[in-house]
Order: sequence, then C-alpha cells, then structure tokens
Amino acid sequence: MHLRALLTLTFLTTLFPALLPAQQQGAQPPNIILMLIDDMGWTDLACYGSKYYETPHIDRLAQEGMKFTQAYSACTVCSPTRAAVLTGKSPARLHITDWIAGYNLHKARLKIPDWTKQLPLEEVTLAERLKPLGYRSASIGKWHLGEAAYYPEKQGFDVNIGGTSGGSPPSYFSPYGIETLKDGPKGEFLTDRLTDEALGFIRSSDGPFFIYLPHYAVHTPIMGKPEVIEKYQKKRASGGHSNPTYAALVESVDDSVGKLRAELEKRGQWENTLFIFTSDNGGLSGTVGANGWRRGPTDNSPARLGKGSAHEGGVRVPLIVTWPAKIKPGTECDTPVISYDLAPTVMEAVGVQAAQGEALDGTSLMPLLLDTSHLAREAIYWHYPHYHPGSATPYSAIREGDWKLIQFHETGRVELYNLRRDPGEALDVADVEGDVTVRLMEKLIDWKKQVGAQEADLNDAYDPEAVWENANARKGKKGAGKAE
Repeated sequence: MHLRALLTLTFLTTLFPALLPAQQQGAQPPNIILMLIDDMGWTDLACYGSKYYETPHIDRLAQEGMKFTQAYSACTVCSPTRAAVLTGKSPARLHITDWIAGYNLHKARLKIPDWTKQLPLEEVTLAERLKPLGYRSASIGKWHLGEAAYYPEKQGFDVNIGGTSGGSPPSYFSPYGIETLKDGPKGEFLTDRLTDEALGFIRSSDGPFFIYLPHYAVHTPIMGKPEVIEKYQKKRASGGHSNPTYAALVESVDDSVGKLRAELEKRGQWENTLFIFTSDNGGLSGTVGANGWRRGPTDNSPARLGKGSAHEGGVRVPLIVTWPAKIKPGTECDTPVISYDLAPTVMEAVGVQAAQGEALDGTSLMPLLLDTSHLAREAIYWHYPHYHPGSATPYSAIREGDWKLIQFHETGRVELYNLRRDPGEALDVADVEGDVTVRLMEKLIDWKKQVGAQEADLNDAYDPEAVWENANARKGKKGAGKAE
C-alpha cells in the first residue's frame, strides 16, 4: 500500500471507527439467541392479537425491540425452514423441501421429486460461521435435519442437547424418550428443561455465545402443566383460540423467554444480546385425511388455513428481534421478510461475510432493524413439490409488495391475491389482474430456474379415490411417525 493511502486509511478509521467491523474495533461481539418455536401461529401471541393466550414476556420483547407484522417461514412445514434458518438458503436451492422424511402418497396425481432428507455437511451453518470469531455454539431442542451423522455436533455446534432425527417429543413430561436428552425428575416439563440447559450454557460461557433454541413446543402431542391448563379452563375463549392445553404449552414458551432474559440481565449481558424469536411455520389449524377434515389446536385467522397449506396461515409467522444496544424499542416493520433472512442478519451483526461466489438467498435485516435503509429486494418465494394433510398439494408461490401469487402444480391453476385488501385470501383476482399475474408468473419461473427447484412429475399410479390411504410417513422411530 502506498504511504499516502495508508495515512488516509489511518486518518479515516481514527475519525470514523464505525467504518470497521466490531471485531476490528475491539468491541465485544453480541451474544446470539435464536429461539425457533415449532408450529406457533401468527396470532398465537397477545402482542399479535390473541385475547386468550397469555404471553407477557414475549410481549415485552415486542415492546422493546422490533416486531415484524409480515414475516414468513421459508416453508409450510418444519425441516425446510430449519435448514433455511441455519444456512440462509431457500429450501428449493437446498432441495430440502418437506419435513423429514415426509409423506409418500403413492396414489397422488403427482410423484414427488427425489429430494434431500438431511442437511448436507457441505452446507455452512451459522455455528460454523461464528466459530472463527470465538463463539461457543449450542443447539438445544428439536433438530430434525437428518440422522445421527448429520446431528448438530457434526454441523459446527459445540453442544447438542435434545436434537435428534425426530420431529416431535414422545412426551413433554419426563421421562421424555429423547436419546440425546437425559431424563430429569419424573414430571419435569420439557420446555422448562431445555430452558434450564440454555441457562447452564450461558453460565458456562466466558466469551460470546450462540444459542440455537428450537423448542419442541408447541408441536403435538399437545400437553401442558395441569395447574396452567386449569387457569385457561376458567378463561373465556376468544376467536379461534380456545384450547386450554395448547394455551398452557404456549405459556411455557413465554416462561422460557422470561427466564433467559432474567439471567442475561443478571449477568449484565442483555444489552449486547441479539435475541431472535420466530416460528418454523404457521399454526396447526387442522388436517385432512381419508376420514375428512379434523380441526387443529389453534386458529390463524384472519390468515387462511394453517400449517401444511399454501395460504397465509401456513407461512405467516411471528418474528420479534431485540438488541437493546442497537435496535430502537417499540418499533414495527411491515416489510415482507422470510426465514432465510435470519442467517445473513446474524452474519452482518457480527461482521462475517459469505465466501466469494457463495449463493445465499436471504437478505440481512440489519438495515430495517437499525432504521438505516430499506431492503433492496422485490420479492420472496416458496416452493413445495409435496403433499401435506394441512391441505397443500404441490405448489410454488411469490410475494411481491401487496401481491401474492400461488401456482398449483397438479392442475396448473394460478391464484392471485392482494393481501392489503384481502388478508384472508378470499378473492382470487388472477383473471382480473392479468398483467400482474403474467409478470409474477414469469418472475416465479425464473426464480425456480435460478435456484434449481425440483418439480413433481405425473404419477402413473394416480387414483383419486385412494390418495390419502396408507400415507407413508416414516415409522419406527420415537417422535418421527407423527404428522409434520
């Protein structure tokens, strides 16, 4: 470097140290807690409108950080979203497009593609990106991204507590039957136990830490503490929220947030902790099978349907981000954002860049969180070439501005909704708004080509009378044969 250039750089960085990453400034990098709730619906929190569920600790997060009102999961089911959260890549690019191991409907109209049933070790996780900066990383809770060879400790995490190939716990009360979690005293509650493990990890860390806390709650089996269930039995139902046991399970998640915050405040670490709270897909509003429709434990209204659906109820989720040292309290953001934005957000917060030529689908949310700019992105996308009893048949979708277009692969039908005017997706305007439909379809097709999305093919064994008979969900492992 020429002497003049060196002197200029020295002068600028002395006057403007913010031009340098935090690590080069000598600043303490933030602790990271990413709490991913399983199946929590968009309105399952008081701060998002519920008049039945009680969530004071999470509500306080929203009051003291940024609440996103149009946040989305990367998929309508869990495993693809989990992979997207950890890598910053869309499920379509990863070819992890269904819950692992998914359904194989032998008699469906379309035959699903040969998709990936684990998070490949070649993919770079957040834990692996943070390790060179001195972070200790723990995955505490549900993993569901492959068998033992693909567990968290193989993916950059220093600790794996409770993570297996299974998608749901055999029980929320000890004994749990989870191979990577030692049973506690009889009757111990799983959400409490995972929280205690996270507290222990915080106490044992003498440097920056990353806690990925994917709670099993509020996934089935729906269980809660008897005394909390009794409290909700005495409450009047509100809207579609009326299940006392589900409400107790929601409250256990709220308790977790409160305990973590109290510990961080006690240790003087709360101000410099980036805390992300979100869900992996929409709430379980119901399922369809050979015996027809069965109502689920919660309701996502005004969003249409729920988990396993192509519609808003399947992918609209809560998202709250706090970082007291950086984020202005009490702010709301109505920019559409999606799960695969979280990894780039953490990366920018700690000063890590992707490798040259590395393809990430997410966009850092830091410009929104710090109120410095907007997102330079026109649209977000989904691709689900599968079937799900939440009502989904193979589909792809795009959200651009107020518009959402869904392409259904079985019939080629396209639906278009204006979510500002029609948040419940009741009025399909694809024919009326022909120009918008054509433009968004072109963008969706181009995006699928760009990420290498796999398509479902016609099935020679199609039988419309037997589609849901003998749905081949994976059997034989504890917690793995449940409907995801």
